[in-house]
Amino acid sequence: MEDTDREIVRLLSRDGRMSYTDLARTTGLSTSAIHQRVRRLEQRGVITGYTATIAPDAIGLTLTAFISVTPLDPSAPDDAPERLAGLAEIEACHSVAGEESYILKVRVATPADLEDLLARIRAAANVSTRTTVVLSTPYEGRPPAV
Repeated sequence: MEDTDREIVRLLSRDGRMSYTDLARTTGLSTSAIHQRVRRLEQRGVITGYTATIAPDAIGLTLTAFISVTPLDPSAPDDAPERLAGLAEIEACHSVAGEESYILKVRVATPADLEDLLARIRAAANVSTRTTVVLSTPYEGRPPAV
């Protein structure tokens, strides 16, 4: 990816609502050139979408936890992500190397909600879990170093 495209991606990763006019002004290109470059970045799959960033605490999701998932039967099909996809509290599912198969990032309102979610995860995917509760989050959701 060339430097100008990297700059566009960097700018949009920090402010996905930045106008084509502002992008053009910042990069020194014309608005039509910016529009074409952004469209090409979208078509190539570099830019995959635009989204609102929500403050979890503001909507009552004050408890964040990481749940390590290990299958109870190692010979069973590795289909935990599909079995857990319907649980809205799971924000991210990462396949990992090591003792666990997956690490889930979850957000819930209360410890009781976390306890309920853990039971649903275990039942849905036939797994054991190990949970780490987040005490504070100095930063997250940082844009990639482009």
